[in-house]
Amino acid sequence: MAGFLDRAKEQAQRGLTQGKQKIDEVQEKRAGSDLLKNLGAAYYAERRGSGSPQTTQQALQALESHIATHGDAFLRA
Repeated sequence: MAGFLDRAKEQAQRGLTQGKQKIDEVQEKRAGSDLLKNLGAAYYAERRGSGSPQTTQQALQALESHIATHGDAFLRA
C-alpha cells in the first residue's frame, strides 16, 4: 500500500510541476505580447507626432530584454 501512495504522490507532484511550468509560459507570452503592443503604440504615437523617439526606444529595449531572458516564442504564436 505504501508503494501505491508513493507513486500517487510522485504523479501528483509531477502534475503540479508541469502545471506551474505551463502557467509560467503563459505569463511570459502574455508579458511579451504586452511589450510588443507597447512598442507598436509608442511607434504609432511617434509617427503621429504625439510620441517621442525616447519612448519608442525604451519600449524596444524592454522588448529586447524580455526576448533575451525568455526567448521570442511569443512572436510566432
